[in-house]
Amino acid sequence: MKPAAAILLPAVLVSCWLTVPVVAQAPAVPLTVEKIYGHGPLIGNLPENLTWSPDGNHLSYLDGGALIDLNPGTGRPHILVSRAKMAPLAGTADTEQDRDHRSRYGMSSYIWAPDSRHLLFDSHGRLWLYDLSNGTGVEIGFTSMASGDDPKFSPNGEAISFIRNHGLAVVHLHEPGTPIRMLAPAPNEATLNGEVDWVYEEELGTRTNYVWAPDSKGVAFLQSNEAEVPIYPITDWIPTHTTVYLQRYPQAGDPNPDVRVGVVTAQGGHPLWVKLPMRQGEDYIPRFGWVDRKTLWIEVLSRDHKHRTIYFTDLGTMLSHSVLQIDDDKFLDQNYDVFVQDGNLVLSNWSSGHNHLCLYSYNPAKLSETTAKLERQLTSGDFEVGDIYRVDSKHKLVQYASNEGNPLEQQIWQVSFAGERKPLSTDHGGHDANFAPDGNYFVDKFSTRMTAPTLQLCKTGGACHVFWATRALDPYGLRPPEQMEVKAQDGTTLYATLLLPANKDLPASVPLILNPYGGPGAQTVANHWGDGLLFDELLAEHGFAVLHTDNRGMAGRGRAFAQAAYHNFGPVQMEDQLTALDAALNKYPQLDPKRVGWWGWSWGGTFTLYAMTHSDRFRAGVSVAPVTDWRNYDSVYTERYMSLPTEFAQGYHDFSVVNSAAKLHGRLLLVHGTGDDNVHMENSVQFLQRLIEAGIPYDLQLYPRKTHSIAGPDVRTHLYNRILSQFEQYLKPPAE
Repeated sequence: MKPAAAILLPAVLVSCWLTVPVVAQAPAVPLTVEKIYGHGPLIGNLPENLTWSPDGNHLSYLDGGALIDLNPGTGRPHILVSRAKMAPLAGTADTEQDRDHRSRYGMSSYIWAPDSRHLLFDSHGRLWLYDLSNGTGVEIGFTSMASGDDPKFSPNGEAISFIRNHGLAVVHLHEPGTPIRMLAPAPNEATLNGEVDWVYEEELGTRTNYVWAPDSKGVAFLQSNEAEVPIYPITDWIPTHTTVYLQRYPQAGDPNPDVRVGVVTAQGGHPLWVKLPMRQGEDYIPRFGWVDRKTLWIEVLSRDHKHRTIYFTDLGTMLSHSVLQIDDDKFLDQNYDVFVQDGNLVLSNWSSGHNHLCLYSYNPAKLSETTAKLERQLTSGDFEVGDIYRVDSKHKLVQYASNEGNPLEQQIWQVSFAGERKPLSTDHGGHDANFAPDGNYFVDKFSTRMTAPTLQLCKTGGACHVFWATRALDPYGLRPPEQMEVKAQDGTTLYATLLLPANKDLPASVPLILNPYGGPGAQTVANHWGDGLLFDELLAEHGFAVLHTDNRGMAGRGRAFAQAAYHNFGPVQMEDQLTALDAALNKYPQLDPKRVGWWGWSWGGTFTLYAMTHSDRFRAGVSVAPVTDWRNYDSVYTERYMSLPTEFAQGYHDFSVVNSAAKLHGRLLLVHGTGDDNVHMENSVQFLQRLIEAGIPYDLQLYPRKTHSIAGPDVRTHLYNRILSQFEQYLKPPAE
């Protein structure tokens, strides 16, 4: 459901972790909303689009408007493309939605060519081929789209493909004039050939819907027919003549995109269509790729999220057969990545109770009939495997993320196909890796709860050297919250943090604010950096205590913990939050039980409304971009936990806060961006109508054109000042 001064530090000068000193007294420099949000991130802007060249000899990234090249051998950075040359190449997105999608989904503005001597820049839909040897760029195509155009080089580097007018286009670089050729044009506006639609991008983590054949002679692509998918109008009221963007958006129970996989030659022509035993307009194809030049692998996920099947397709007959199926009686985990290489198939699933790596084998000599054989569960134990960074069949190893050893941290690990595993990072906190193609080096993005992210270049199995860090937080003397462990009513351990006001001696009556997310797929109480820490500290400086709790139904704690959300979107989560609230009140009698507030965003915004309509313990709340009726939200996400509306009608009614609006307690501030294409503004409007019918007062804050992120220094400053003001006004006066 999502700069202050930064210092580029030479690796020869910094080879240890940079930490922010923790002090017991009040911060030397007070925080303000303007300092936190008014000029970009207070910690500075981290380098963007960190990308390895195919030969592994260059680590490039954008910093300060220039493209920087970090030599992995020496660890020294130099300017690869200057700011002056980058200015006409980089471009910027022109719409709020486009800017949001590029940031939210990690869309890069450049890619490396297979020869590691050229770069392709996406400048607002115009594609420029840049030659590093002479420093010149040549425009080779125009996608007609600001983002989502997904440019790629063919494996041999002789062609560049991209999405144009919802179809698949290609430019053959050695043809005179490099004309644009449509390989798979979209037959109409409701059909996408190779383009990723909103629901696949947001809920299935799909970042591309077409893949070049390994011999560069063809392309496999997903066709999405969205003719039956309902349309939602997103209105822009800023122009004199109002405009409307019509978004294809399947709500719970609606028809899904009708998808199929096609294959077309690199010269174009009529596609060949794969035959799959799936329900059209119902099931999903999250991932697909090439086994070899004559065989595809395709992953199909059933609409109820209980069955995940991997098929192999013979391109000679276009017939498919199942090689592997994974089932669950509630819902499967959300990691849909599959790695198929040289007779090996690697994926993760939580059949054993935790998300673990599994190694399968198949017979490359009999692809038309082979099935996957489980060779080994590569990891096991009371911990979770996260992202799979890299599978190396040649050296028989997998590099991945895991919280093994501490459920509140993430380390980088490596395991051999024989099951021998070792950590590649060890410092306590959160680590995330970006490996070079050959696996010899990786970038480690490291942080702790109290330490802003640093970037370091690591030799796999060897030393690491920091190449980017910030000291911007030093003047503020941030204080760590207290780590708490609370037992849920069923005995499950819940993790929470409590930040008390900065006063050395707490006053007799301290207002307390709960700020949970609460929903699936997230873990917020963890030992890694989160931007919310700064606003928590600001609230504490204003005399508030802040409580964060990860309840059952969230992520990072195994299948049973996550599946507590199955057919339960409110009661179990609320029970855990109240348990943690009571634990905090019992431990600190100075916390005033009559001056408790609650705020949250997205699922957390929904949770705010659920709390304020199902309890009278909350005096004030702020709900940002909430789902108020689960029938309004998208099919992929909602049905994973709530099934179809026809199958769980009572749950859709009981867990949709629009139906309990008349029971609202406390003073509510409701916030929404009018351009939100994730949680549509109809949710807030419908909830407000119920408040009006019930005669309940409320406060409303709209942000024109803003999407689900409500991003930008001006609006973030305005928003967080409004949140602070809401609690100052309604929690600060003593309870009567």
